[in-house]
Amino acid sequence: MGEFSGPGDVFLADCPARLAVEVIADKWSVVVLYALSRGSRRHGELVELIGGISKKMLTQTLRRLQQYGLVDRQAYAEVPPRVEYELTDLGRTLIDPINMLTRWAQENGEDVLAAQYP
Repeated sequence: MGEFSGPGDVFLADCPARLAVEVIADKWSVVVLYALSRGSRRHGELVELIGGISKKMLTQTLRRLQQYGLVDRQAYAEVPPRVEYELTDLGRTLIDPINMLTRWAQENGEDVLAAQYP
């Protein structure tokens, strides 16, 4: 067995931790979770707030996050119909890690870009 393999390795293919990392590693997942970290939002609000995401991609991302229990969809029986999305309790547990990642990106983003064009 190699240095990184063993029964406690959280990134093995059959480990739930690997699935969790794959879910939040998606380009738009973290952005959508961050956008919902300040409260519930409608689909159109999210498209506007996030910028650069198509309605189709937002819908796919929201469905995926719902499927994994991170986002809740609430439909209201109104005319016109209203649907809002919000973080679940599980989704809210990601706010602090996302904030840490955001701080890292702010502090190191220029260095990462500079490394691409030495």
